[in-house]
Amino acid sequence: MATKLTWSQILAWRLRRQFVSGARGSGAVAVVRRLCGVQAQVASSAQLAVALRSERHEPGAIERALWADRALVKTWIMRGTLHLVPADRLADHCAALGTLRFWEKGSWQRGHGVTAEEIAAIIEAVPEALAEGPLTREELVDAVVAVTGDAHLRQALTSGWGALLKPLSRLGELCYGPPREGKVTFTAPRAWVPGWPGESPAHEEAGVRLAREFLGAHGPATPEMFDAWLFGGVARKAVLKGWFRDLAPELTQVETDDGTTLLALTEHLDDLAATESSAEVHLLPGFDQYVLAAPRTLAPLIPPELKPKVSRQAGWISPVVVHEGRVAGVWEAKGGEITLDLAAAVPRGPLDEAVARVRALLPG
Repeated sequence: MATKLTWSQILAWRLRRQFVSGARGSGAVAVVRRLCGVQAQVASSAQLAVALRSERHEPGAIERALWADRALVKTWIMRGTLHLVPADRLADHCAALGTLRFWEKGSWQRGHGVTAEEIAAIIEAVPEALAEGPLTREELVDAVVAVTGDAHLRQALTSGWGALLKPLSRLGELCYGPPREGKVTFTAPRAWVPGWPGESPAHEEAGVRLAREFLGAHGPATPEMFDAWLFGGVARKAVLKGWFRDLAPELTQVETDDGTTLLALTEHLDDLAATESSAEVHLLPGFDQYVLAAPRTLAPLIPPELKPKVSRQAGWISPVVVHEGRVAGVWEAKGGEITLDLAAAVPRGPLDEAVARVRALLPG
């Protein structure tokens, strides 16, 4: 018989596990680790997501963790989007995501104006090009063209959002390197990441580890929710099923108050059952993991009437106001001031405190 939980309990538990309640994260690396990565397409949103969850605000903490300590890595990973991930977890992400080689599909190749042979040549050339250290995008393109002798690749590699470099990031052959004179550089994880493994982890083990970590922050959830977060909902079904089959001895089914069946780590059941509904108010930045790791169709989190304001065109995820664990509106910052667009009643005192906290963390 499944354990009964309310969505209010689950959302309150997630807020606490994700360091939103209490801001108990002991630094940028600890926050990113607990969240299983932080989307970094918009750098200011990533910085705010970490700052709001940290016990102590440390300006420049992410940059130090990336470029001085090398404890975080910036790369295209989950769903092909730019993320910060703990350096010691990157190999597992690559092993798991490497089970789906989207660049081998003819439709993808045609959409990016390259052939299978050209993609193979890029994948072979980039590690050689990066062997001497970090390169700017322009230097990397020059090096790939020189190695392959294919001038057509110059246009393909310099257009779009780095689409032709994303297979390399998924294969663990490329990540962001330290900026140079205001320009992005790329480097090889094997040379940049401390303790990079000599061989890629087995995907069967890596996938189980990632699923366990996901459920520890974003659970209880379903395999499909995990798939949507990691792959964008296009995982190979046999692979996904195998990971959850291997993790099954650590899992227990729970049933929510709306009849949804989810999976929770058994070790968290008592804590979940003891969790009380949250009355807190929080402002979270755009692309926050509290929203990104859950389906946008999850009505207990995002009321259907608010979905168009939260999940906008071109994959844009708005900053949200959260009350009682549920999205109650959206917000934006202009000129140091915060404008609220609320769709539900939110207590004024806690809301003012949440606004003041975010305002203090926004760049001047």
